[in-house]
Amino acid sequence: QLQASGGGLVQPGGSLRLSCVASGTTFSARNMGWFRQAPGKQRELVALVSSGGTTNYADSVKGRFTISRDARDNTKASVYLQMNNLKPEDTGVYYCNAGSQRLWSAGSYWGQGTQVTVSS
Repeated sequence: QLQASGGGLVQPGGSLRLSCVASGTTFSARNMGWFRQAPGKQRELVALVSSGGTTNYADSVKGRFTISRDARDNTKASVYLQMNNLKPEDTGVYYCNAGSQRLWSAGSYWGQGTQVTVSS
């Protein structure tokens, strides 16, 4: 139900935009967002956004990443992550997530992950 795209290889200081489309539901009244997992580390919250637009960001990405979402019809919703001024420590697999009711925890729905590599 969650299809993520937009990862890739970028140099430090560069930008990427991740997209995730949720099919079959708009996850109205539920949060959507992104988590990431670096090699050898646990999966961590990057950013979540509520249906009303309230956001929560990891301290490490505040001021550099921007999350947004939209619902274009009653059966599909999208969430985006604009990542600017990327750093090597942002490298990892980014997972789209949906369904949580709290802006600090993950929901039950996960996308397949998209690789982001920041390297010169």
